[in-house]
Amino acid sequence: MTEPLPGDFGLTKIRGLAGAFVSFGQWFVGDFAPVQHALVYVGNGLVVQAMPSGAEVIALEDASDVVQWSTGLIDLTDEERFEIGVQALCLVGTPYSFLDYVSIALERLGVRPRFIRDYVASSGHLICSQLVCEAYSRAGVELFPGTFPGDVTPGDLYKLLKELEAND
Repeated sequence: MTEPLPGDFGLTKIRGLAGAFVSFGQWFVGDFAPVQHALVYVGNGLVVQAMPSGAEVIALEDASDVVQWSTGLIDLTDEERFEIGVQALCLVGTPYSFLDYVSIALERLGVRPRFIRDYVASSGHLICSQLVCEAYSRAGVELFPGTFPGDVTPGDLYKLLKELEAND
């Protein structure tokens, strides 16, 4: 397993009912991936992750086992790495919303009303993959240029890393 650098994101599996729910949702919208969760490594053995109780900073050793890191796949300067870590830490405490999952599903099915997208954009709530994209975006690094960050899933992050690996 690759050692992460500050600013890298990791993808993990979620065990139990929550993991099964996320896996089903990803499959249902055509976005199945072997991961259901994302987090940002901020250095010193710490990660930031979105959780139903709000975004938190925890020890990497207390996080779910990382299946894949972005390390070496996304070219980041030391300044970008530092800023991604700072921005991830600024997101600690950000509320979580299950409506974001509904919004993503409706978008993938092509039936999302504009008011739902607007609500997600204005709510300040973030699920795990959105937190990763938001921290990167605030640091000036766009993982999915032209894509609404509220529509990004852990599966999207997984596919991005797989594409980058294939092009390496």
